[in-house]
Amino acid sequence: MAQLWQLISQVVTEAQSMDLWEALAVILALAYLLLAMKASVWCWGAALASTAIYTVLFWKVSLLMESVLNLYYMAMAFYGYWLWRRGGEQQQGIAVSTWPWQRHLLLIVITTILSWPVGWFMANHTHASFPYLDSVTTCFAVMTTWLVAQKVLENWLYWVVIDLVSIYLYVSKGLMLTSLLFVLYVALAVGGYFLWRADWRAQQPSLVER
Repeated sequence: MAQLWQLISQVVTEAQSMDLWEALAVILALAYLLLAMKASVWCWGAALASTAIYTVLFWKVSLLMESVLNLYYMAMAFYGYWLWRRGGEQQQGIAVSTWPWQRHLLLIVITTILSWPVGWFMANHTHASFPYLDSVTTCFAVMTTWLVAQKVLENWLYWVVIDLVSIYLYVSKGLMLTSLLFVLYVALAVGGYFLWRADWRAQQPSLVER
């Protein structure tokens, strides 16, 4: 119990002394996720603003791959907005889809393999903290963000795992508010999966008839 109160006290202290920019980035990041759960195209505007702030914040605390990742997020915000508004055969946006497990397995294997040379480079040529773990989460986040833009249902399951690992990284670097945000992200990612699955099922005539 004493440890729990100590953790709560630490969180309160961090929240009181946190950087204003981090607070704004957290609010915008949360807005992005809530809007994405509803498949609202405006989630990409919130993502653009939040990731611009986090690009600078992560660079300052030496999470270099996280900083580079947020540059990618900014580019994907433009791509996701266009795809959700103008993608598809009818140029009216794309619908939620699902992939077979074999395709996901291949994607996981390829992403894992690619993350190791990135980690090696960061460990030997930069001042990055947790270079290999940072690289793994970065590579999977790059892949998963593309899945979000493509409206692949299973993207939410990837985010659950990525967010759990990210919590450890952020706690280690003292970003307590962001760590709490990612705890919430885990729960919201689960909720997002079920919301998107309901949308996907509604699009399937055979499932509707049943």
